[in-house]
Amino acid sequence: MDYCKKEWRGNTQKAICMKKGYEEVSQKFTSIRRVRGDNYCALRATLFQAMSQPAALPHWLQDPELTLLPEKLISKYNWIKQWKLGLKFEGKSEDLVDKIKESLTLLRTKWAGLAELRTAEARQVACDKLFTNEEEEYSLYEAVKFLMLNRAIELYDDKEKGKEVPFFSVLLFARDTSSDPRQLLRNHLNQVGHTGGLEQVSCTFGSTLAQNSSFNHQTFVGQKFRSSVVGCSWLGVPGGPDWGRRIHVQHGRGLGPSLGDSSFSPCGPSS
Repeated sequence: MDYCKKEWRGNTQKAICMKKGYEEVSQKFTSIRRVRGDNYCALRATLFQAMSQPAALPHWLQDPELTLLPEKLISKYNWIKQWKLGLKFEGKSEDLVDKIKESLTLLRTKWAGLAELRTAEARQVACDKLFTNEEEEYSLYEAVKFLMLNRAIELYDDKEKGKEVPFFSVLLFARDTSSDPRQLLRNHLNQVGHTGGLEQVSCTFGSTLAQNSSFNHQTFVGQKFRSSVVGCSWLGVPGGPDWGRRIHVQHGRGLGPSLGDSSFSPCGPSS
């Protein structure tokens, strides 16, 4: 609540809504976790949450053709060559296909290692270590961004063929800045880690988290906390009522203490 008081000092309708929402969250979550915030905020929250869960390695990570995906997509969609690697890789002569392959391989290796750990404490320690290794951490985000683009292409193609698609994808492609996967890459994915994150795009994806907050959930949850669970739908990680109880969102520098089984932390500006 101290964070809420500092960030939402006014008495506007939005501020009142956020204050009441934070109050509800403070009563329902048993711990708070702080991880650093930057323009990777939504990706970090989603990936940390997904990888820290006691679940088997997702089926799509077990696909032996996973690392062939960059070549396959780029050969079919030449515009993917517009891909902009994160700031951490600027100035390096990185071949795009090789870098994405490397990132996908790293994601599979690290996730598989975490899936083998049997206790929550062990997974927590391993995740903490992984998410403080900047070179590996930012490589993981490139993999996630590419998987999101691949999923967007699949959904867009299905929509164009008249197939039924998830509601969040209907909302996504209804936006002027992401009316197709090419625009999604140019206007959103390429901005991650540079000038922006994915929170605002994620907020339009639907009511994934609506059941987790009874107070004006369409506004409060939609604006601050929906991106984590929605992001998990891109990754093929199941959501649901229990999932929302363990959201890790970022604010501040460094990893803070985990105080219990359920976690929540606001996603605020970088410090």
